[in-house]
Amino acid sequence: MNPAILESTGPASPASTRRPATNFTYLIEKEFSVDNLKPVDRPVGEPGPGEVLLGIRAASLNFRDYDILRGQYPAGHYAPPFIPVSDVAGEILALGAGVTGFRVGDRAMPNFWQVWDSGERPPAGAETLGGPLPGLLRQRALLPASGLVRIPDYLSFEQASTLPIAAVTAWNALIVQGGLKPGETVLVQGTGGVAIFALQIAKLAGARVIVTSSSDEKLERARSLGADAGINYRRHPEWSKQVAELTNGEGVEHVIEVGGANTMAESLDSVAVGGSVYVIGYLAGVEGGLSPLRVLRKKARVRGVLVGSRQSFVEMNRAFALARLQPAIDRVFSWEETKEAFHHMGSGRHFGKIVIRVD
Repeated sequence: MNPAILESTGPASPASTRRPATNFTYLIEKEFSVDNLKPVDRPVGEPGPGEVLLGIRAASLNFRDYDILRGQYPAGHYAPPFIPVSDVAGEILALGAGVTGFRVGDRAMPNFWQVWDSGERPPAGAETLGGPLPGLLRQRALLPASGLVRIPDYLSFEQASTLPIAAVTAWNALIVQGGLKPGETVLVQGTGGVAIFALQIAKLAGARVIVTSSSDEKLERARSLGADAGINYRRHPEWSKQVAELTNGEGVEHVIEVGGANTMAESLDSVAVGGSVYVIGYLAGVEGGLSPLRVLRKKARVRGVLVGSRQSFVEMNRAFALARLQPAIDRVFSWEETKEAFHHMGSGRHFGKIVIRVD
């Protein structure tokens, strides 16, 4: 572990604090379906060496979680019993032997990749929370301390839970990989979690931002967060033409590509010569042909973004804290409304992040 990343407060001996008597966990026991999610009280042990017991206070949803529950996640299929959701925020309730840098009562979030501490790619054999590693839609969980990140003081648990995938992905694409500069232009597809964080991060960096959406109302909300222009892609299915008009025919330096196979052609037609397309999602499909001529003609860089390392997470949090960046939360659901939260995700009506408060 890199001590410069952890901001150690010194050694902490095994300790604990008062904790709930229950550990209700939402899981799939048989067939995968949102409606088959079931809360079950499951025992949780004491933290072992290097572990902490995290009392989870809030969770946020990603489209990945929704697809896994429907059995339609293209990157992997998991077997029951299965606990979904990777992104949570909570309070440390107990420490295992040898844990340094954290104390009981500290507020923390787990990184999506539990053993990716730094560097450009996850180490061989690294796995992610919420599949294939067990998910965190539960009241308490044992986690390696090395995979945790402190919550910035100014954020609530609900706000912090939105960061691990969506914010880190946008940060990794635009700042770590993209080296975004003031005055450059970023095209952001949609108004979901990654897209809105990309908008906010780009504005922090002094960039110009164009947002696409099927909803004029959502485009107006994006403008209220700083978007410089919006394109309704239902009204303009060949939206790269509008991008050309908005950039004097030059195109944009950066594209946050969340659609997948069915939007990649428009993304490449929108990017400037030598620009970058960051492939993050697959909302519009994973299958489909794409002519390499589009890439060649633009000398474009097409890069996949696998969320990011723990070091990137820590660096992003520092920048967010300086700017007091406020995550865009669409709605906070109660623990009892968990299934409704997933259905809301599936409806596509949300703007920003969907959060579940864990009671």
